[in-house]
Amino acid sequence: MKRSIITIDEDKCNGCGVCIGACHEGALRLVDGKAKLISEIYCDGLGACLPECPTGAISIEEREAAGFDEAAPVSRLQQWPVQIKLVPVSAPYLDGAHLLVAADCVAYARASIHEEYIKGRITLIGCPKLDEGDYSDKLARILAAHDIQSISVLRMEVPCCGGIVQAVKQAMLGSGKMVPWSVVTIGTDGSILS
Repeated sequence: MKRSIITIDEDKCNGCGVCIGACHEGALRLVDGKAKLISEIYCDGLGACLPECPTGAISIEEREAAGFDEAAPVSRLQQWPVQIKLVPVSAPYLDGAHLLVAADCVAYARASIHEEYIKGRITLIGCPKLDEGDYSDKLARILAAHDIQSISVLRMEVPCCGGIVQAVKQAMLGSGKMVPWSVVTIGTDGSILS
């Protein structure tokens, strides 16, 4: 089917991520520092992302594309990578961000994580039990380099997830920046415990 759909000029895209927040369908994501259309079925072709792009990297074209599916489940992930150890400290999408720092098991326990927690936040995940090292230094460098607006921590009810909360606390102390933060504990059945 021929329809209007956005296209992104990678050479012009600076990876600021502003278009991602403007897209109400969740059709865009940052991948390797550039905005990407993640699926044609998510793009409604109306171009809410167009006026938000400071570099003019986004345009609308008429072309063959899969039909828009308003009922399709939408990923709210705004950037890639998400693993704490892989996220570049200098990534532009961290400027002014609201962070979600989550234990990686949470996504498997809580089915509605995208709408409830990932939407509108830059997502960083990790497992304090299985990953080597401590996240606090990396998180402190991110806090020091960017104007982080808030941090939401998602952890599981299991004791090992306390390490992700400790890392965030230590990062704020280490960076000298205390930002508004909160912790939500998810049960192994997906319920919110606190």
